[in-house]
Amino acid sequence: MTIEEGRKHLPPYVSYKTFNNFLSRLQQHLPTRIDRSYWGDMFSGSSGTQLMAAMRFLNLVDANTRPTPHLKLLVLATGEHKTVLLKQVATEAYSFVLKGPLDSQNATYAELEEIFQNTFRMKGDVSRKCIKFFTELAHDSGIPVSPSFAKKYKVPRSNLGTKNAAKKFGTRTNQNFSVPLLDNKIIELDPWHKMLLEKFPAFDPTWNDDIKMNWFNALGQMIKLNPHIDK
Repeated sequence: MTIEEGRKHLPPYVSYKTFNNFLSRLQQHLPTRIDRSYWGDMFSGSSGTQLMAAMRFLNLVDANTRPTPHLKLLVLATGEHKTVLLKQVATEAYSFVLKGPLDSQNATYAELEEIFQNTFRMKGDVSRKCIKFFTELAHDSGIPVSPSFAKKYKVPRSNLGTKNAAKKFGTRTNQNFSVPLLDNKIIELDPWHKMLLEKFPAFDPTWNDDIKMNWFNALGQMIKLNPHIDK
């Protein structure tokens, strides 16, 4: 068994900057499969395999490294829309922290470390890297967490939206979900597509996984059907 195979179920421990930069690159072109022939020239072997392990853990690629509906929508979105989608990805992937017995808004760093170590049998430096990635992802996603979690790190300024915007969009389950942005311009809609979008239900994080996946698939199909988007 290779090191990568043995660690494929661990939370992301790659550099968060590497992950964020990779998402930005995927905005320029999203291949049908994100395999080594695509990313091999961008990263060293270890960084690349750690990055792909992170993508799988976050459910952004499937077992065959093909983009999931989550990733397809994420690379189209910018600003507040991206914050909303990224929060959904983070909440599902880190449910063991955010939906477990830990009081994630008031716990100490040591308590968070215990959750990671006890859940995944990790130690030392790997544990520290996993927690650092989670802390920075939570920051960019607008997920409120204990200030003790980030005390050991200097969390970078988010380029995904302001703190107020994160609060505004992060706690509501019935907001009107706008069409994601593409190339920093709002997608133009003809009257027929606009009418369909107005009838499209708002995303609700309390839905079960099957309903969530159907929602992502339906929105993705609506975006593809828009004649104003270049194929």
